[in-house]
Amino acid sequence: MNDNPLLLLAVFAAGLYVAGLWWGDLRAARSGRPNAQALPGAVPATARACVVAAAGAVAITLLETWGEIRLGLSAEQSKMTALFGAYTLMAAFIEELVFRGFIVVQGRGAAAKWAGALGASSLFAALHPFLWSWNQGAPFHLTLTAKGWFSTGAVFASSLWFYAMRFTVRLNPQASLLPCFAAHGAKNLAVITIKAAQGFVTGVW
Repeated sequence: MNDNPLLLLAVFAAGLYVAGLWWGDLRAARSGRPNAQALPGAVPATARACVVAAAGAVAITLLETWGEIRLGLSAEQSKMTALFGAYTLMAAFIEELVFRGFIVVQGRGAAAKWAGALGASSLFAALHPFLWSWNQGAPFHLTLTAKGWFSTGAVFASSLWFYAMRFTVRLNPQASLLPCFAAHGAKNLAVITIKAAQGFVTGVW
């Protein structure tokens, strides 16, 4: 996908459409007339919740970057285009809607909820192509390198943080997805910024 600008643009446009639907549900909830079939987490959250969520996500990214430098893994980073960077910001919304919105366990107690979060976070981390590769014209193969395990672990930790930001009752009592969007968007923006500073953003598309 990183090499296919038309596919990136198509997914970006689809994400914008779904984001518009979610935002409409949020506006309905804020007006006191919630949509009975609203998308998950389309309820208000405080600015404080979003700031805390974003700050925590950036902190995880900085720790990840520091760890890569300490372990000598920085040079093994993948390159991205500016268009793919923009796509990752939209992907943050889509992934949060799917994983922290639909793939949740509710109404069965705290243990079941967090067991579900651990399982979903494992899946979320495994779906990121750090421990495997499947490029056009090349067969699927595993890439079980130190960089792959390290990056997958960072994604897993980030996913748990996103779940925590949705289900921290005192910070986000309505279980809104807004803090999750803020956290994931801030993390992806931090990744783009760090990659650009290290010379891993190459070209527009």
